[in-house]
Amino acid sequence: MDPRMLQASLLELVRRTSCDLPPDVEKAIETASAREERDTTARYALDVVRKNIALAREKSLPVCQDTGSILFYVTGPQGLDQLAFRKAGDAAVKQATLKGFLRQNSVDSLTGRNSGTNLGPGSPVYHFAQAARQTIEVRLMMKGGGCENMGIQYSLPNGALGAGRDLRGVEKCILDAVFKAQGKGCAPGILGVCIGGDRATGYAHSKEQLLRALDDKNPDRELAGLEARVMKKANELGIGPMGFGGATTLLGCKIGALNRLPASYFVSISYMCWAYRRRGCVIGSQGKVSRWFHA
Repeated sequence: MDPRMLQASLLELVRRTSCDLPPDVEKAIETASAREERDTTARYALDVVRKNIALAREKSLPVCQDTGSILFYVTGPQGLDQLAFRKAGDAAVKQATLKGFLRQNSVDSLTGRNSGTNLGPGSPVYHFAQAARQTIEVRLMMKGGGCENMGIQYSLPNGALGAGRDLRGVEKCILDAVFKAQGKGCAPGILGVCIGGDRATGYAHSKEQLLRALDDKNPDRELAGLEARVMKKANELGIGPMGFGGATTLLGCKIGALNRLPASYFVSISYMCWAYRRRGCVIGSQGKVSRWFHA
């Protein structure tokens, strides 16, 4: 694989992800805007968001000034050189920062020093998986700090919520998380949820749920029903865009499940803001993009 071609492909992936929201997200925001009453703060906020999306696309500038955590999800064939991929990815991220597609956003947790390149321990993040194919499938997610702060994890049973170890208890946890956010994290938001796992795998799987398209349907009937109930009840809370009130508090809720230990029952919730930045591409053996996709 040509490392320069791979770097160029990943640079373009970063640019597209940062500067151009996927069609399903833009459509959901347009639908939400039309649902809000005219001459309300909620409608005004969503119309500003729509103008922001259009300007970012036109000028190839970040949709949000907080370009967030940079999360690569890479699925490739046996023998994929992960070290070489990381090197190309790091170089693409550094170049994207210099070009202004990314904000200088990686800070040393001990000294507070900004690396200025978005590189450093744990930045960017790479998740590698193997598949029986010759091409490499790369998904990129950018998750801002404001929405990351709204993530939360529950351990069931939870006496304060009256939540037991069942889907009704899970539902109470999710709605409590939405209520506590109260529009913070730049609502309307999208939730990624994991039922089960341990504390680390639960959060990781909840973020993977955010790679799903907004208009998809969960293949598990029980989880599909739970997603629909959460959406309905959350949007009846009246929190609305940016917490200004209105009919649109959530744009989506995506739920997955992992096996757990008998002693543990975690509900891990990752909150995504309206700037729902995720893109993907298929990269051939030479490092060139052969196909782009949005989810």
